[in-house]
Amino acid sequence: MAETQPWRNPRPAPHLPEIQARLRPPRVPAWLRAWWPVVLWACFIFTMSTDTFSSEHTGSVLRPILRWLDPSLTANQFELIHHLVRKCAHFTEYFIFCLLLYRGVRGDREGWRWTWGIVAFFSAAGYSVLDEIHQAFVASRTASPYDSLLDSIGALAALIVLWMWFRRRYREGEAEISASDVTSV
Repeated sequence: MAETQPWRNPRPAPHLPEIQARLRPPRVPAWLRAWWPVVLWACFIFTMSTDTFSSEHTGSVLRPILRWLDPSLTANQFELIHHLVRKCAHFTEYFIFCLLLYRGVRGDREGWRWTWGIVAFFSAAGYSVLDEIHQAFVASRTASPYDSLLDSIGALAALIVLWMWFRRRYREGEAEISASDVTSV
């Protein structure tokens, strides 16, 4: 039995953990991980600019809800609340859009850069102009430069919040480093 058998493989068969360590799932490219939320949110904004979300349609959904909450609501009060809800939606859409744009521009890099923030802000503001142009071609919608301005203010607010958040994290990190330097001395 000591004779050699060249047709046999002298190596033992690998075990499952050995194979799993070598087989990694396909990685999603970094640019796709960074930008897919931006594209999805831009599509959401585009959808919100269609006839489905016109003032008449959103009013028909909001009216029963507000009547249920307050049956004594007058028509003028409803119009004011409806107007405020729609304007808050503009602000919020572009606040979130700017946050996602910053995330996309930043990619896998860490921290805060003004250039990333400015690119995110101007991209959001530019998209708000394009969104209002799109609404000009929808029969039940009206294009308003004031809405675009409100969208841009929402994006600017997001930029300020991001800057303040990163600034706070940076200061906390410096405080931890200086505290560790004091304790090590």
